[in-house]
Amino acid sequence: MSDRPDPRSDRPAPTGDRSTASHRPTRLGRWEERTEVPMAVASLVFLGGYAIHVLAGRDRAPWPDVGLALVYGTWALFVADYAVRLGLSGQGHRFVRTHWLDTLVLVMPLLRPLRVVKVYTAVQQRRAEPRLNLYARVMSYAGLSALLLGLSAALTVYHVEHTAPGASIVTFGDAAWWACATLTTVGYGDAVPVTPEGRIVAAGLMVCGLALLGAVTGSFSSWLLQVFRREDEERPPAG
Repeated sequence: MSDRPDPRSDRPAPTGDRSTASHRPTRLGRWEERTEVPMAVASLVFLGGYAIHVLAGRDRAPWPDVGLALVYGTWALFVADYAVRLGLSGQGHRFVRTHWLDTLVLVMPLLRPLRVVKVYTAVQQRRAEPRLNLYARVMSYAGLSALLLGLSAALTVYHVEHTAPGASIVTFGDAAWWACATLTTVGYGDAVPVTPEGRIVAAGLMVCGLALLGAVTGSFSSWLLQVFRREDEERPPAG
């Protein structure tokens, strides 16, 4: 056997190594990591501005205008962020299809609570390991999404309903009660939308409520099964 070293052992790894390249964040990935949390803050500002505009009343100037300025200002940020990500992706019109949730919340910004899971992912990428287990993460995401979506729906329905003829939702308290009943799929029927816009919001909230409630119920059931299974394994055999 020859004692000469194999010249191939000193050969540098190819620059196009797929295993290494696959772990390198793309320009789009780096942009999303940097902007996900600021965009989440902007989403809360948008929701707060919309709440001010809806609840302040026209006789409380200048608060309705202040709320409207916050709404348009933050929505302009959403448009700019979407345009930058569209350009960085290099996908062209396919970006609209592959990032359908981003496109949906751009058109309807009050649905931005659905992107909470992406914000959580961006935050967790800065940590060595997640603080919560899988079941807790699912329940936390579903609970926070339900809270923010319920608030968004209540504001929207109150905005379009409280001046409609024959409306049963005439105060924000009525709208909040309706949102709770709809999200939990109870549907008491004492407060219902009568306008086409309000019924469209109600239909969307019903679908989201079913999905979020199913996620919480399923995760909680799986967690209970895991706990009971662990107790059975740790229990000493009888006799």
